[in-house]
Amino acid sequence: MLVKNPKFEVSAVNQKQYPKNNLPEIVLVGKSNVGKSSFINTMINRKKLARTSSEPGKTRQINFYNMDDLFYFVDLPGYGFSKMSKNEQEQVGKFIEEYLFSRKQIALIVFLLDIRHSPTQNDKLMYNYIISSKLPFVILANKADKIAITKVDDTVKSLQKELNPIGDIPTFPFSSERKIYKDAVWEFLDDFLNI
Repeated sequence: MLVKNPKFEVSAVNQKQYPKNNLPEIVLVGKSNVGKSSFINTMINRKKLARTSSEPGKTRQINFYNMDDLFYFVDLPGYGFSKMSKNEQEQVGKFIEEYLFSRKQIALIVFLLDIRHSPTQNDKLMYNYIISSKLPFVILANKADKIAITKVDDTVKSLQKELNPIGDIPTFPFSSERKIYKDAVWEFLDDFLNI
């Protein structure tokens, strides 16, 4: 898919602020600094549509990015960032939960993990949380440029085996640096959205 006119639409912390146009939403979930904003920028060939930061915990709201009025990429705040106060963490947790369990427009969850590390306890909790939501999802093993290209496929398989031993959840490598994985992900999204 070629997205010609992507735009940031709104940051939300409750249902009243969500877009009202019923477009399908592809939701990005993952720990702080795993590369959710960079994923959006890479997929649409933009450098700065989604704000990225080397400092984890920058995204504190649900950000909706409109892709040519066809669908949204929705960037959720990352989890596992300890510099937020307990109160802030609870508030963010509440509005993420409200969004994931009440939003009918969610078409797909993209669950990003860091390919270099085994899933953390928080990753496993989020995986189980997504399963319990009964929403379709894919796993992206991000930052694939950080390991040798010859090890990517095997690392993705072992990551999948650890989280999803049945192997029924599609799992892809991804890298914002190496654009070689982007086409496979777009192909999957195109098929899934059927736009």
